[in-house]
Amino acid sequence: MKIDAIQGSAPALVDGFGRRISYLRVSVTDRCDFRCRYCMAEAMTFLPRHALLTLEELALIVDRFVDRGITKVRLTGGEPLVRRGLPELAARIGRRIGDGLDELTLTTNGARLIEAAEPLAAAGIRRINVSLDTLDRTRFAFIARRDAFDEVMAGIAAAKAAGLAIKINMVALKGLNDGEFVAMAEWCGAQGFDLSIIETMPLGNVDEDRTDRFYPLTAVREQLASRFSLTPTERSTGGPSRYVFAEEAGIHIGFISPLTHNFCAACNRVRLTAEGKLYLCLGQNDHVDLKASLRSGGPDALDAALDEAMRIKPKAHDFRIETPAVARHMSVTGG
Repeated sequence: MKIDAIQGSAPALVDGFGRRISYLRVSVTDRCDFRCRYCMAEAMTFLPRHALLTLEELALIVDRFVDRGITKVRLTGGEPLVRRGLPELAARIGRRIGDGLDELTLTTNGARLIEAAEPLAAAGIRRINVSLDTLDRTRFAFIARRDAFDEVMAGIAAAKAAGLAIKINMVALKGLNDGEFVAMAEWCGAQGFDLSIIETMPLGNVDEDRTDRFYPLTAVREQLASRFSLTPTERSTGGPSRYVFAEEAGIHIGFISPLTHNFCAACNRVRLTAEGKLYLCLGQNDHVDLKASLRSGGPDALDAALDEAMRIKPKAHDFRIETPAVARHMSVTGG
């Protein structure tokens, strides 16, 4: 269906706890070409394509979020680059940069960046996150359940050549990559990339016991401190990372620790799924259906749904590594 562009202004998005919501993460697809062990099961059931928001609807919804005070948008998945037309969507959203939107970014596994890097840069994206948990080819294939190390490395090189700033996202996994944090930081420093290290999050069934792989970031930091001088900084990229500067590597290292250091008090984020559900917390089920609102009532109904979302946004998540916080997988809400 054809929907007219949304016009007009409305109050900024502020939740019931006084938190200003300025950051929207948009999952353009729940599909992925990897099956990373901490994120997905090997056998996954994905949304049928007819259930997804159209690219036009995604762009219109993002427009309205920007009108209501969202200043940063991140495109995610699943793997966003498997969604046909993603560069065109990015270009459509990118037109709002300087017109309410400060930044458009993207998170990817990197395997399709060879073809996508230049179109993404042309769309206005200046910075991307690439998920990379190891620099060991064999270990990579085991974690991702796919032998795509060469494609990812080539994609990262293509993104760098296109002028995109790159941050590597590394999930800390006990018994898999827990001896690689120093090496990853040194590699990132040599490449000119920043690094974020993330605790595994208990979301969805992944065919394995997450307690076997959980590695606290307190231990990661101890390892890094044995090699680098770590100076806390006030740096912020809009998300929950707490950054230090690793002097010897010349990079910022971020720590995202939903289990050992809850970051909910300053939450400024909401997450839109590919089927139009707006989740108000990664670890809770509270949501509103923006697709239904937009299709049934247009702009006014969409604004009303956003107001309701602010009313019901929960105060915090309640992650416990032993039990999935929610049944949905990370790929549904895009992290």
